[in-house]
Parts: sequence; structure tokens; C-alpha cells
Amino acid sequence: MLEWLLGKSFDCDKDVPDLSGKVILVTGGNAGLGKETVLQLAKHNPREIFLAARNASKAAAAIDEINSKVPNSRVTFLQLDLTSFAAIKKAAEDFQARADRLDILINNAGIMAVPYSKTEEGYEIQFGTNHMGHALLTKLLLPTMLSTAEEKDSDVRVVNLSSRAHQGAPWPGIVYDQDALEGYGTYRRYGQSKLANILHVRELARRYPSITAVSVHPGVIITDLYGAANQSNFIVRWGTWASKSVLGGVPWGAKNQMWAAVGPKHEVRSSYYWKPIGIPSAGTRWHAQKPELAEKLWDWTEEEFRKYGY
Repeated sequence: MLEWLLGKSFDCDKDVPDLSGKVILVTGGNAGLGKETVLQLAKHNPREIFLAARNASKAAAAIDEINSKVPNSRVTFLQLDLTSFAAIKKAAEDFQARADRLDILINNAGIMAVPYSKTEEGYEIQFGTNHMGHALLTKLLLPTMLSTAEEKDSDVRVVNLSSRAHQGAPWPGIVYDQDALEGYGTYRRYGQSKLANILHVRELARRYPSITAVSVHPGVIITDLYGAANQSNFIVRWGTWASKSVLGGVPWGAKNQMWAAVGPKHEVRSSYYWKPIGIPSAGTRWHAQKPELAEKLWDWTEEEFRKYGY
């Protein structure tokens, strides 16, 4: 009962199994939770970790920092811009040219509380980056993951970084009209993108049961995502400053996605939205718990991909 209320104890040094032979891809691995996740995974001997990010110089700095803490770690940069379908396709092709398997995909990258704008294909920037970009990357890497899942004793996982902010998604959950989204506040739009992360893996898990697909809430923490929010809102700036002494830090915040990625297979049950650490949840009953909404989002997303030849 206490574990259900307070979460599991998880030590990234002691509780992560040997990752020999495993290939891992972490998006947004150059900063914040992503960088911490790559660092902790690198300590446990994976075959290779692909640190996917848009900015090559920041990624190089992150890899240098990780190598200074984990000598001889096998971390490789993968160029990835989630706002462009063409760039995502190239990233997937680059990955598949360099790796013959994919055991763990952590869709960690994201943006938060930025002014309204659109991606290259015309999606609201938060929804386009956080959901559409990751959904396309997952789709393009799915053949590699399914092939890996066919191997004996395989344990293929997809982890989407969501947030408690999904509770703030606009009614009725997903606004598909990308122009209409301009009329919603930035946190509503962010909430929609995080709800989509939950719904996406829920439907992924239903359609592909050989893969463990989950979403996670990292907890209430201060990360680089708050940069845009600090710029846009005085109250958020003040709250961020006042909260730094009481909110969890990045090392703690990365634990839930670490647990979801490498925790015991019998514990990390597919399709769940996991609160920190390892507390199962279905998410909000008015949005996240509706299988018909997950299926509708999946079908709409696939139709959008088809328009662009994916």
C-alpha cells in the first residue's frame, strides 16, 4: 500500500540490469531528463546509445560530459529535428544504417509553453513536436523494433514522456484543427500534446503486443523546458524561482522513465501511464481513459502521415 502511494524505490546505480547487447535511442538526449537518462543508461554496458537531438554542438557537449563520467561509454549522436517529417525520415534512415536492432526507444524530447507557431508540415508547434514528430519516428523505427522483439528473450520497449499537464488538454481532448489551436492558451496546447503521448502508446500497445509501450510522468521538477515558460509569464517565473528548493531535480525526475525503460518486465505493464516511481495510472478518466479517443487519434495521425507519403 505504501509503495502504491509513494512509489517504488529505484536506484539507477543498483537497480538497472546489465544492458549488454542492447541498442537504445533517446530523443532530446542533449539536455535535462534526456541527458540524465543517457548518462544513467551508459553506466550499464549497452551496446550503443543513440543520443538524438537537433543541435549538434549541444549534443557533442553532452556526450563529452557523459564520457567524462562514464569513460568508454558508447554514446553516438543522431541528428533529429522533430519539427520536420523529412528530417525525421533521415534520422530513422541514419539509425537503421548504423544499427540492426532497437531494444529501447525513449521519446523524451519536447517543448513547452512556447508561442503559437507551426511545424514545417503545418502542425501547432507543441503538438507537432511532442506528438506528431515522435509518432512518425516510432512508426519508421517500428520494423526494427518488431524484428528485435522476435528474438528469444527480447524485451523491446517504447517510453513516451508525458506529464500531469495532460489533464489540462482542451475539451474534447484533441483539437485536430491546427488553426483553431491558436485560440487556446499555450498550456492548453501543451496539455493536448502530452495527452496525445499517452493515447499514442496506449494504441501502440494494443496494436503491437510484442512491444511494451508506456507513458510516464516525471514528477513536478524544474528542467530546461521551463525556459520558455519563464520568458512568457511573470507568475511562472516567480513560481519557478520559489519552487526550486522543494521540487525534484533532474536526477530524480529521470528515475521514472529509467524504471519504465529497464525495470522488471513483469512490473512495467504495457499501455499504462506511470506516475513516479512505478505507480500505475490510467490518466484522466475524461480523456486519457477513452480507448475510442486513442484509436481516433491513431487513425487521424496515420492519415496525416499518408498525405506526406509515410
